[in-house]
Formats: sequence, structure tokens, C-alpha cells
Amino acid sequence: MQSRRIGDVPVSAIGFGGMPISIEGRPDEDRSIRTIHAALDAGITLIDTADAYHIGAAEVGHNETLIAHALASYGGDTSAVLVATKGGHLRPGDGSWYVDGSPDYLKRACEDSLKRLGVDAIGLYQYHRPDPAVPYADSIGAIRDLLDAGKIRMAGISNANPDQIRQAREILGGRLVSVQNQFSPAFRSSEPELELCTELGIAFLPWSPLGGIKAAGSLGGAFAEVAERHGVSPQRVALAWHLAKSPVSIPIPGASRPETIIDSAAADSLELTTDDLAVLK
Repeated sequence: MQSRRIGDVPVSAIGFGGMPISIEGRPDEDRSIRTIHAALDAGITLIDTADAYHIGAAEVGHNETLIAHALASYGGDTSAVLVATKGGHLRPGDGSWYVDGSPDYLKRACEDSLKRLGVDAIGLYQYHRPDPAVPYADSIGAIRDLLDAGKIRMAGISNANPDQIRQAREILGGRLVSVQNQFSPAFRSSEPELELCTELGIAFLPWSPLGGIKAAGSLGGAFAEVAERHGVSPQRVALAWHLAKSPVSIPIPGASRPETIIDSAAADSLELTTDDLAVLK
């Protein structure tokens, strides 16, 4: 699999989004582990998670724990795998979400993620979502402190606008390595953030790159047309489209079945022609 970079770390051009194996409708643990192992077998070396990927309030960090178990039980070498997690977005267990960007909370959340992942330092830690009640500079300052303390090796942000990207980069002393925003064929409002990341050389990690769990299976139109031309799935075309958008784009499709992530991983070898890209726009 071709590689791209997050900071100075080479990673696979396609990542694995762990959310579907921990939220509503999730598979049993055996299939979840097999799905993660299939991603590793396919050459994926970037795994995205968050402490908020769970259902009940009593299982915070379910996805982090699951990923740690999958890596520990994998028979191959996992030394090149980068696990990226996030803090600052929470689920109380009633189906709702809320945010807490206070520095004290972010530092506690990082400590808890360290324990669940079973590591001394988190490879990539990202501020999950801005908290309107807390100055953005204070939240990013906490991420900077975690970086300076060696609790995390790299720092990123998620659900950020261009001004927040520039501000975070300044507060982190130029050490901002990633931005994780929603971006897909059906949701393109993060185009300005992608362009800025390309300009600055910051990795852009599109979440829900296929449009979400429900939309992923129904990609049609130009994507279906190009897929038929190449004899592949529309989903594979969509991920190849992401890769063609920018050299800093690293889509992180979610998966709950081994077959799904295997198909997604193959997108990095799909070469879209100029005519293809003109149709996809």
C-alpha cells in the first residue's frame, strides 16, 4: 500500500475508522477483532478512534479498549501502526452528545486513553470538537501541554475551521500535524480546510469519507458510473477520489466487516483518469 505522512510518521494512504464497531448496531467482539485484523493484513497502518466511541455511559473508551485488544492479539508486526484517538466529545449514554474542552478535562481524558490503549504515549491525540463555553486557545493550550509533557507524540484537531487551524498551529508552535473534518462526495463544506491543510502540509483526515453508514452503501451517480468503468465498487472510487483531491488527504472509512475494509484498502491502487476526475469533480 502507498504511504502518506502525518507529521514525520509514514502511514497508509487509507486509514481505518473504528467508530462503527463500537456504536449502535455494532457487531460482536469476534467480528470486530477480525475486521481490525483484516485492516492490518491489508496494509493499513492508521487506526482512528476516540474515547466517545461507545454506547452506554459505563463503557467510555469501548473502541480504544477494543483496538488495544486487537493489536495485542494480532499475529504480525504492529510497530508501524499509528493509533489516533480524540478527547473532548462525550456521550452520556442516552444517545446524545456533548462537549467539554476544559483543559483539566482534556488532560484527564488523555490519561484515561493512555491506560485503555496500554501505551506510554499516544501516537496522535486530537481535540475532538470545539467547546463554545471554553476559549479555543485554552483547549489547544492543554493539547500543547500534553505534547510538551510527552503524553502524546503528535497533536491534531477535529471539526475545525480555517481560523481555528491557524490558531492551533500557532499555539502548538508549528506542531499541528492533522485536521480531521467531515468530508465526502455528499458533504464538501470542508473544502476550505482541505485547501489550507494542503498549503500548510498538514494531514487532512476526512471522517465519514463515504457519507456515513447509511449513505456509504448507496453511492450512485458519477461514482457508480466510474465504478462500472473500472469494475470496482463505488465506495472504492470515492476513496480514490479523496486521495486524488490532495497529497495530504488520508480518508478513514469506518468498517464493521472484514470484507468492507479490504475493499476500502484497495482504493489506493485504483488510478482514476483525468476523464474520471472530470466526471466526479
